[in-house]
Amino acid sequence: MAHLVTYLVTSLETCELPQPKVEIYTKWGCPYCVAAKALFDNKGVSYEEYDITMGGPKRAEMMERAPTARTVPQIFIDDVAYGGFDDVSALDRAGKLDPLLNV
Repeated sequence: MAHLVTYLVTSLETCELPQPKVEIYTKWGCPYCVAAKALFDNKGVSYEEYDITMGGPKRAEMMERAPTARTVPQIFIDDVAYGGFDDVSALDRAGKLDPLLNV
């Protein structure tokens, strides 16, 4: 029985949860965008970056997904809008970001 418990604990410790889909809408030269990307980089979380500096279809897509958003970055985790860097940083400080990222 002790071997089974040890095996289960070891299995749980090494079990990796799937990483959520993280998307960040950014603009060139935006310090908050740089900070948001660094936050995810430091956690080892990959993300898809959409540069909307010149507008275009990705900017329209961002506005459709987050109609009240007027600034960048805009951060989505598994298709849920979490706002900008300040919002995600606040989640991180409160200990609520890591569970969303499965880290």
